[in-house]
Order: sequence, then C-alpha cells, then structure tokens
Amino acid sequence: MAMLAAVNAVITVYIGPVNKLLTSLGGPIATSTTTGIYMVYGLLAYYIIRKPGTAVLTFAIGGTIQALTGTVYGIASCFVAAGCYMVVSEAIFAIFRYRNWSAGVMMLTGGAMVPLWFLFASIMFGYTAWPIGVLGAALVVRIASGIVVCGLLTKVLGDALVKSGLLRRFAAGARS
Repeated sequence: MAMLAAVNAVITVYIGPVNKLLTSLGGPIATSTTTGIYMVYGLLAYYIIRKPGTAVLTFAIGGTIQALTGTVYGIASCFVAAGCYMVVSEAIFAIFRYRNWSAGVMMLTGGAMVPLWFLFASIMFGYTAWPIGVLGAALVVRIASGIVVCGLLTKVLGDALVKSGLLRRFAAGARS
C-alpha cells in the first residue's frame, strides 16, 4: 500500500503541471481526461489485498505523501480527494462482499469514485462558476476517465502482476 501510494505521489507531482497545461490548452474538459490517473494506486492496492479497510489506509497514506511532496492544487485537496475515494471504494467493495474483482466491478468503482470528489472540487476550485454545460461535460469526461483509466487500467495491471507471480503472497495471487 505504501509503495503504491509513494509512486502515486511522485506521479502526482508531475501530472499536476501537465493538468495545468491541459487546462490552458483545452479548458476543464481537456484536464478532466487525466482524472483516473490520480485514483489507480488505491484501487490497485484494493485489487491486490482484497480486504476491508485497504482503501482507507492506502488513500490516507497517498494523501499524506502527496501533501508532503507538494501539489499545485493545495494540501487540503490531497486529503479531501483521498477521503472521497476511500469512502466510495470501501462502500462498493462492501456491497460486493469483497468477492467480486471483475473488470465490471473495477470499472464501476473507478467511475463511482469521481462524483463525490467532483462535488467537493467544484466548491474548492470554483467549478460552480463554469456554465452548466461545461460542468456537466467535465463530470462525464471525468467519470469516463475513472472508468477507463482507473478501473480498466487497474484490472489490466492487477492481472498482469498476478500472471507475473509477484502477487503469490497476496489475495489476488492466491485466488487466481
């Protein structure tokens, strides 16, 4: 969990300025395409470990490391985003009783983690000033990014790690 959170924090240091550039080039819709990248580490940890509380610990570690490494979005955003992601992912895996790790469930989780954070981000970063069409389009693109970039990519990465044999000591490797 800590290793994935640390890798994510490093990636976040570099993706933040890329998002700023995307915003200047294509506005909120362009920057919305990268949303899923920010969530992969927590979902991948959950896919590997498959135990209740995995998201709480992983996203808490990730939010803390992001805050310590610096972010262009501010320290509060690290913790609020992590909190939103952990609540939603824990709820979804609880609904499936920590037994369903299919691509569909992973994609559902990736997409479902977006709206709650989007609500908070709208208030924190002033998205509410955007025209309603732009706001709606940005939310749709972010959910799509969560589904594909977070959910599907996590499933693909997780399955590749299982096939490599690196996860034999973890639930994902033992059950596959």
